[in-house]
Amino acid sequence: MAQWTSAVGATQLARLLNSQQKRPAGPGTRRPPAYRALADGIRLLVLEGRVPVAARLPAERELALALSVSRTTVAAAYEALRAEGFLESRRGAGSWTAVPAGNPLPARGLEPLPPEALGSMIDLGCAALPAPEPWLTRAVQGALEELPPYAHTHGDYPAGLPALRQMLAERYTARGIPTMPEQIMVTTGAMGAMDAICHLFAGRGERIAVESPSYANILQLMREAGARLVPVAMAEGLAGWDMERWRHVLRDAAPRLAYVVADFHNPTGALADEDRRRQLVDAARSAGTVVVVDETMSELCLDDELELPRPVCGFDPAGSTVITVGSASKAFWAGLRIGWVRAAPDVIRSLVAARAYADMGTPVLEQLAVNWLLSTGGWEQAVDVRRGQARENRDALVAAVRRELPHWEFDVPQGGLTLWVRTGGLSGSRLAEAGERVGLRVPSGPRFGVDGAFEGYVRLPFTVGGAVADEAAVRLAAAARLVETGANGNGMTETPRTFVA
Repeated sequence: MAQWTSAVGATQLARLLNSQQKRPAGPGTRRPPAYRALADGIRLLVLEGRVPVAARLPAERELALALSVSRTTVAAAYEALRAEGFLESRRGAGSWTAVPAGNPLPARGLEPLPPEALGSMIDLGCAALPAPEPWLTRAVQGALEELPPYAHTHGDYPAGLPALRQMLAERYTARGIPTMPEQIMVTTGAMGAMDAICHLFAGRGERIAVESPSYANILQLMREAGARLVPVAMAEGLAGWDMERWRHVLRDAAPRLAYVVADFHNPTGALADEDRRRQLVDAARSAGTVVVVDETMSELCLDDELELPRPVCGFDPAGSTVITVGSASKAFWAGLRIGWVRAAPDVIRSLVAARAYADMGTPVLEQLAVNWLLSTGGWEQAVDVRRGQARENRDALVAAVRRELPHWEFDVPQGGLTLWVRTGGLSGSRLAEAGERVGLRVPSGPRFGVDGAFEGYVRLPFTVGGAVADEAAVRLAAAARLVETGANGNGMTETPRTFVA
C-alpha cells in the first residue's frame, strides 16, 4: 500500500519551483549543479509547507519534461532527497515527500503557561486576550440571577440550554442563514465541538483534509483521535485556499472530513473570498466529504471598511455538506469555555446521543453568561472593544517587528489574532529554544504543520501592545542573533541553525 496521501502533478511542481525567489549569488560563488538546485528547491517547498509532507511526486520522466531538464538531473535530485530523508520511494508505489527520521521538530499543540509561571517571560504562545471588562463581570452576575429555575432541575442539558440554542439560531438567521434551534448543539468550547465531530465522522484511520498550516491544537486533537491528516497547502499571501490543490485532494484522497478556517485563518490570517467558499463546498459535495468550518475568528474583523464574505454554510442550504463550529473563546474570552455546532438536525441528534459517553453537557452557569451577553447587547459591545484592542496590538507588533527584524517577511491580516512570519531562513524551532533563554515564549512553525513543515516560520499573536510589543520584538531579535551565531545556553558556539541551503 502506498504511503502518500495526496499528489503533486509535474506541471504544478514546476510552477512552484519557478515561483521560488532566486537568491543572488555573491562574487566568486559557484552555481550548484542542476540536480542539487532542483533537490534544494523541492526540499524548501516541503519545509515551507507549499508541498505537503506525504505528497506523491511526479515520475522522473514527467518532471523532466515539465522542467525542460534531463531525466538524469531529476533522478539525481530524487536520490539526493532520499539520502537526506526528504523523499521515500517504493517500487510500484512511486516517491513521496517526507521529513528526516528522528526529526526533533515540535509538532504537538500549544500548552499555555499558567500566569504564575510566567514571571518576566513575555508569552506569545497563546492567541488569547484578557477578559473584556466590565462585560465579563456583568455577564456572570446576570447568569447568577437567572440560575435559580435551572437549579431546581437535574442540570444536564446535552444539547445545550434551550434559551441559548434559540439565541444562537437567531444570530445565524440574522446573518442570512435560516437556522432552527434543532440545528444547534452547545459544547465545551470549539475543542469540545471538534472532538465530538471527529469521533462521530472520522474513526481511527480515517482521512481528514486540513489546511497547511492549520491550528496546532486541532491538529493534535485529530492525531490523538487516530486520524490520517492530509495537508492541503494554502495559497500565497492572504488569499486563503488554493482551490486547484483542494480539488485534487478531495478527488484523490477522498477524505471523510475537511477542517478549514475561512475567516482570518489561524495562523496565517487569510480570508477566503465567496468564490472560493462556493467552490470548496461544491468540490466537497462531489467527493462526499463533510466540511467542518471553524468560525472562532469570524467576528474579529479589524478593518472597518472590509465587507465580510457570506458564511460557508450559506452555500450548503440542505446542510448535508457543511458543519459550522463557533466559540466565545477568541471573540470574548478564552476562560469562558462555550462553543457550539451548527449542522443539519439529524447530525445534531447524533452528536447529542454520542455525547452521553463523553462530557454529558456544558456547564449551565457559563451558558447563562453567554446567553445574557447575546440577549442584552453586551456581546456586541464587548467584541467591539476586543477588536479595538487587537487592532492596536497588531499595529504595534507589526511596527516593532519591522523595526527590529526588517528582513523578516509577513502579510498584515485584516482580522484575527495572529501574524504568520517567515524568519529569513532561520529555524523556527531554534528560535523558539533561543527565545526561552531571552525571556520570550514564541511557537515555531512546525507546530502548525503536519509532520515537520514550516520550519522557517513563527506565529506571533496580537496579545501584547505598546511597550510590551516593542520589548517582545527586541527579545525576538536577540533570539535571532543567538541562532545566527550558533550560540548555546552556555555562551559557547555551535553550527548556525539555519535550515536553507
